[in-house]
Amino acid sequence: MEDPMYSLQDVIRCDLCETPVPPKHCDICHIHLCEACVGKHRSDKSKDHYIVPFKLRGITTKCTKHSTEVCTQLCTTCNIPVCPLCVASSEHEQHKKVDILELFETKTKLMLEDLQDLEKSIYPKYQEAATNILVQRADVNKRSQKLTTALDKQGEALHTEIDTIIQGMKSEIDDMDAQHIAAIDQQEDAINHTITEITQAILDLKRLLDTGDVCLVSGYTSRTEEFRRLPVQFQVTLPIFTPQEINREQIHQQIGSLSELAITFLLDEPRILTDIKTEYGFLSRVSCLSDSVLWTCGDDYNDSILRLYNLQGELLRSVQTKSGDDPLDIAVTRSGGLVYTDRWDRSINLVSGTQIQTLITLRGWKPRGLCSTSYGDLLVIMTGVDAKQTKVVRYSGSTEKQSIQWDDQGKPLYSSDGLLNYKYLSENRNLDICVADDDARAVVVVSAAGKLRFRYTGPPSTPRESFSPSGITTDSRANILTSDPDNHRIHIIDQDGLFLRFIHNFGLQGPWGLCVDSRDNLFVAERYTCKVKKIQYYK
Repeated sequence: MEDPMYSLQDVIRCDLCETPVPPKHCDICHIHLCEACVGKHRSDKSKDHYIVPFKLRGITTKCTKHSTEVCTQLCTTCNIPVCPLCVASSEHEQHKKVDILELFETKTKLMLEDLQDLEKSIYPKYQEAATNILVQRADVNKRSQKLTTALDKQGEALHTEIDTIIQGMKSEIDDMDAQHIAAIDQQEDAINHTITEITQAILDLKRLLDTGDVCLVSGYTSRTEEFRRLPVQFQVTLPIFTPQEINREQIHQQIGSLSELAITFLLDEPRILTDIKTEYGFLSRVSCLSDSVLWTCGDDYNDSILRLYNLQGELLRSVQTKSGDDPLDIAVTRSGGLVYTDRWDRSINLVSGTQIQTLITLRGWKPRGLCSTSYGDLLVIMTGVDAKQTKVVRYSGSTEKQSIQWDDQGKPLYSSDGLLNYKYLSENRNLDICVADDDARAVVVVSAAGKLRFRYTGPPSTPRESFSPSGITTDSRANILTSDPDNHRIHIIDQDGLFLRFIHNFGLQGPWGLCVDSRDNLFVAERYTCKVKKIQYYK
């Protein structure tokens, strides 16, 4: 409904000087005032005055105990408007009072902020989480179908002798599916319940913003922080079918077994367990020698030192690179040695004790990231000196065993035209090769054979342009963790590229290098604070 103040047929004017559209109103004298006349009106000391914005006229009410007085304050202890006589009385003497206009404006500002936060930030996150539920539900059927197919193939080979056993194992799958679906249903119910509450909160806020009832506004309590925390997410360790060669005498054992369905929950709020300050100007990489000892390196032309720290932040060893230039990446080998890439002399080197041995010297290529595999090989991602090609090479010792560069259509798997060409990689538990390709703004995952499995460019709510993966690691559950320093967070995705959650919102600043220990604790190298943070993200 149009405010009569702005009606062309009946323009409201200042009651003292006839100035049109006066912005103020005396809620006691019930007259409209322009800014210039406010002081003049207040100068009349024969009565009380209460000046409010024009749109809030009528905010005061007559006192229910003193009919000639107007309530300009609110007793927050009793949550009722009070007049000056009430304030002076013994009834409210020890109570806290606030100015009604001040309270109304403060609460209105809070409600507007909450409304914007709920509509623009929190509600979309819940919508996204609800969408992911559909994906998870579809994946349950897809994965169980793969298991069923494998069981059928083995059952055909064993023929009639194993039909009963096969049927029993299918029942196990059905039971585990039921458990999985039940866990998903539980999560969906929690999300949908909260979405309903958020929707109601938005409607309530809009109603409160349209009301002038100070008691209702005063009673408003923000639930934004409560809604900001998504319901607990769970992590599923899926059953695997392990077939055996057929032996008629031991046919039951030869069928194989299904592993149990394990549902592990990610922490709603990851915890920082340790905070280690290093001596670098720019810290870039971290690699676990053990659960309590870490190798680190920086990204500073003036610092070519590899440093070994314990969890108490004590420096245990310092090793200068062979060339005297700063290393680009480091990795601990299965045997406990440290390998690093030197982009300046195009070499991969091994630190063993006090000795440094050059394992590989590249021609026509510059090494970027590297990792040690479960079989003891080295995976190295490298770019051409002309910056027009990028590939991943697998080495056994100094011998090249595999080169991964193109997809099935003959297109490059990795970007090669960036100025910095930051690229790091990690081998997953399922032997996938996971590359954080900063220039492509993507995590590129290929199988051990080099076949493209997927590209991850961030969840739907994250614009691809803002995603800059600059570090990568994997954990015992085959989840992939990649750092996103520009957004000060870490993405967790599963082995098939499904986004699980962010690690952020607890002071994480510019996360760069990542590694995990044997207990799935995450170590994060913060580039600019030069700290290594140990983070627990599983229950």
